[in-house]
Amino acid sequence: MCGLSVIPRPGTPVRFNHLPLGFLSLVILLDSKAQQTELEWISYPPNGWEEISGLDENYTPIRTYQVCQVMEPNQNNWLRTNWIEKGDAQRIFVELKFTLRDCNSLPGVVGTCKETFNLYYQETDSEVGRSLRENQYVKIDTIAADESFTQGDLGERKMKLNTEVRIIGPLSRRGFYLAFQDVGACIALVSVKVYYKKCWSIIENLATFPDTVTGSEFSSLVEVEGTCVSDAEEEADNSPKMHCSAEGEWLVPIGKCICKAGFHQKGDACEPCGRGFYKSSSQDLQCSRCPAHSFNDREGSWRCDCEDGYYRALSDPASVACTRPPSAPQNLVYNINQTTVSLEWSPPADTGGRNDVTYRVICRRCSWEPEECVPCGPNVGYSPAQSGLVDTYVTIMDLLAHANYTFEVEAVNGVSDLSRTQRLFAAVSIATGQAAPSQVSEVIKEKVQQRSIQLSWQEPQQPNGVITEYEIKYYEKVSLWYMSKSTSATVNNLKPNTAYIFQIRAFTEAGYGTYGPRLEITTKEEATGSIYCCQNPVIIIAVVAVAGTIILVFMVFGFIIGRRYALAVKFPGTKTYIDPETYEDPNRAVHQFAKELDASCIKIERVIGAGEFGEVCSGRLKLPGKRDVSVAIKTLKVGYTEKQRRDFLCEASIMGQFDHPNVVHLEGVVTRGKPVMIVIEYMENGSLDGFLRKHDGQFTVIQLVGMLRGIAAGMRYLSDMGYVHRDLAARNILVNSNLVCKVSDFGLSRVIDDDPEAVYTTTGGKIPVRWTAPEAIQYRKFTSASDVWSYGIVMWEVMSYGERPYWDMSNQDVIKAIEEGYRLPAPMDCPPGLHQLMLDCWQKDRAERPKFDQIVGILDKMIRNPNTLKTPVGTCTRPISPLLDQSTPDFTAFRSVGEWLEAIKMERYRDNFTAAGYSSLESVARMSIEESRLYLKQVYIREKTLFQHCFTAILFI
Repeated sequence: MCGLSVIPRPGTPVRFNHLPLGFLSLVILLDSKAQQTELEWISYPPNGWEEISGLDENYTPIRTYQVCQVMEPNQNNWLRTNWIEKGDAQRIFVELKFTLRDCNSLPGVVGTCKETFNLYYQETDSEVGRSLRENQYVKIDTIAADESFTQGDLGERKMKLNTEVRIIGPLSRRGFYLAFQDVGACIALVSVKVYYKKCWSIIENLATFPDTVTGSEFSSLVEVEGTCVSDAEEEADNSPKMHCSAEGEWLVPIGKCICKAGFHQKGDACEPCGRGFYKSSSQDLQCSRCPAHSFNDREGSWRCDCEDGYYRALSDPASVACTRPPSAPQNLVYNINQTTVSLEWSPPADTGGRNDVTYRVICRRCSWEPEECVPCGPNVGYSPAQSGLVDTYVTIMDLLAHANYTFEVEAVNGVSDLSRTQRLFAAVSIATGQAAPSQVSEVIKEKVQQRSIQLSWQEPQQPNGVITEYEIKYYEKVSLWYMSKSTSATVNNLKPNTAYIFQIRAFTEAGYGTYGPRLEITTKEEATGSIYCCQNPVIIIAVVAVAGTIILVFMVFGFIIGRRYALAVKFPGTKTYIDPETYEDPNRAVHQFAKELDASCIKIERVIGAGEFGEVCSGRLKLPGKRDVSVAIKTLKVGYTEKQRRDFLCEASIMGQFDHPNVVHLEGVVTRGKPVMIVIEYMENGSLDGFLRKHDGQFTVIQLVGMLRGIAAGMRYLSDMGYVHRDLAARNILVNSNLVCKVSDFGLSRVIDDDPEAVYTTTGGKIPVRWTAPEAIQYRKFTSASDVWSYGIVMWEVMSYGERPYWDMSNQDVIKAIEEGYRLPAPMDCPPGLHQLMLDCWQKDRAERPKFDQIVGILDKMIRNPNTLKTPVGTCTRPISPLLDQSTPDFTAFRSVGEWLEAIKMERYRDNFTAAGYSSLESVARMSIEESRLYLKQVYIREKTLFQHCFTAILFI
């Protein structure tokens, strides 16, 4: 076996290049090291892979497979495992541990020796026997060793063990086989472990979440509904949910269960309240001892029963003590004035343990015989009221004269009507004296003249004695009186055509009664003489008042209009961005620029993604006095360091300084609770790149230009504040439901000084090469001009509906191409005007790039006049070479279509041109614009990086 071995010398350390993933989330399907007997895997040909017994790094007996046919060329040795049933798994992990001999240590076999082997798999619903057909297997990867050993290593017994992990999925069949192909290597397969990941069942917030297999994609989150434990129920509108991550970890729980009434939480279960305790609502946390004068003798009670003689009102919560009705009021006294009685009393000695004591008065009119009393009826008045009295006094009016009355005053509280005991009250009996007559209820006008009015009326319903006279009050402006002995009278010496008000009351020896209702009567006009309207002072006053009102309205209207236009003139301030890193205490920066929110105002509804510091969720924010709004919530994961906390809140310190409709708005932060949160406005359509890819080709050019205009406006605002973004890309632009684009993600941003040439120099870190200006890549210098370069890339992303800039080119190839002056070509159907603006943004000299203010102006002009999209209207005239050479080769220099295609690196499409009937250079030259577009659009779909090259070369006519 060419000196191949996997057994280290005792005491010799073994080097592990990789550590396996967390075992807690793994379900092992196959572990060759755990099997002590022969594995009996299929080897083809039989003299290829060989099963050998050995010892692992811990000197535990294991079964291994080895192959070392390096002396013979054209090796094709296959090894297949037994059938592996996958269970519920969708993504399978394969961990391989192996050693490999360095080909350089094998003299004479350098040309045939390999240092890699291939890993395959085949899905099946059942075992397929011991036959092995290569064409039925799907290749997973070519496995190369990080460390190989030499003959010298073998002598020193220092073996170098490699560990590699590969992923298979998603799988759709019941099981699968693994196969290993050796093509000429000297290798020992020490162990093969096959497993998948799952989130193990847990109880969180009194909800049980079952074992859950991870999703089929690396970034997928599996949402799992929780089931409340026994004697628990879901919190209102907040059902328990968790998400199982691809790593087999449960993420932030949403919602929860709470113990039902009568039960309290103990650990992960709900236990019943003991005897003498209760819990009235699931919202309560703990059981409480029964309040005063109540009891219970059973477990799991939601309330306590009242003792005899004590009660609980229907509106009383279960937490209040049982109470009883109050005792009778004390010290009841009265004062009588003819037919009006005033009562006063003192509060009861015992309020029954309640503070809602009120009073009610019961009035009865009695005959001269005892115990012959009837209710007073509706004609009696009470001031302030008959029942519900808070104060300890009442006045009773309109009683009959010379009558006997009994008044009872009762103190009542919330349980008085529940009591079955005898009522307790204070009582007093009173005899009324002589009283004034009651009201004259109806007055009739008998005759109306120019200067006199004749009236009549009925005697009051309760004269309360002999009426000696009636008093008539009448007035125009000043009240006058007229006396009448009878129930009719004529009032003289009145003014013609004048309105008078009349009221009448009766008089006895007990005094005057009250005035009756008002009666308005107008005397007749005089028969002779003319009255000019202009001489009427009332009309004159009315006319003057109307004219004055009109003038006042015009004056007020003029003032409002003037103020409106005066306020329309705005004088913008000079707000400047302040770098949070300039603060000695970062927490001070956060609280200066970001509003601190109460965590109780935030309701997390679901997890929508994972960020650098923790999960990103959506939810609702309800501030006092305001309607609730949808928000996105960034959370800081548990176990963070102080530096992670500062870095996490730094973005909030930056965002809190911005207020613009095209910059994502910060609602506030939660720093005084856990988890620490940043709350921003919710953008329904997510990131711009994903949104465009989802709606490929569904927008008009003007709609796309409108999106670009919004992004440019947001960047103009940031630039005016002296702020450099450094990571402007479509992935960092968010889109709301109205297609408004807003700049976000300020994690890489920095400040610049007032000097326009001043820059911020980074000290390291990763740079998004495809979006970054050359000077920022080369010198780590960032300015607003470098943001303009990035904006040009964003324009290209938008017009290509989320295409990846520079496609599959490596970062080094992108940097080299840009240094050589090449630029991205116009996307499909991109108007020339927009592409020219992109090229202007990509000027090598940053001083020649347009400012964001200029970009906004150009886009506004394109929106107002779409014809300008067809004509390049850039800010500079210097030509820029596109990324792919657009120069037209000398077409006459080629002898065939194939030779021409080879010159433009399109020889792979020779058969396509031939099949389409373009077999000669003359037929290619006769292609119309429409034909070339239609044909080459198909080529563009297959290989976009070559489209502009081929398209320009074809359209040389």
